Amino acid sequence: MARKRRKMVIVDGYNVLRSGSRYVHMRQLPDYTHDTFNRVREALISDVASFAGSEYEAVIVFDAADNSESAGKTEKISGVRIMFSPFGSSADKIIEKLAHDAREKRIETLVVTSDATIQDTVFGGGVDRMSANGFSLEMDSLSEEAALDKEVTVKRKATVQDRIDKDTLAKLKALRDRM
Repeated sequence: MARKRRKMVIVDGYNVLRSGSRYVHMRQLPDYTHDTFNRVREALISDVASFAGSEYEAVIVFDAADNSESAGKTEKISGVRIMFSPFGSSADKIIEKLAHDAREKRIETLVVTSDATIQDTVFGGGVDRMSANGFSLEMDSLSEEAALDKEVTVKRKATVQDRIDKDTLAKLKALRDRM
């Protein structure tokens, strides 16, 4: 039996939130508070989990290089590994290292970012790239498909009478009436 090829998607978190068309309406909320900011991040995490499904190992890297309290925390939410870069280290460096390590392990890797420097650094050798807006469009498409799947359909009670042709039904009724 053939082995299934391992795949990984690495998302440049804040870059996608700033550059992706899907998140524009969330960024423009008048109360861009910590709660709103967290909701936007949660939306991205949910989208990445949907995109990854069972096909990809998913990682989102958020840049916390300027946050003196950041220790490079990693957690897993909805099957997605969430990483904050440690103080003094950019998300770019983390993404480049993750992509390099994946390439060394022969893991098919997709990096989602609109940062040209990261794209140029990681592209090639089994690493593909997708822009933040490309990811947004892909997620919009998946959302539309999901909405169509959930579309309300009128369900009728299906009876045997509904599935039998008229001639057979007439014969069965005649048989019943003779009893």
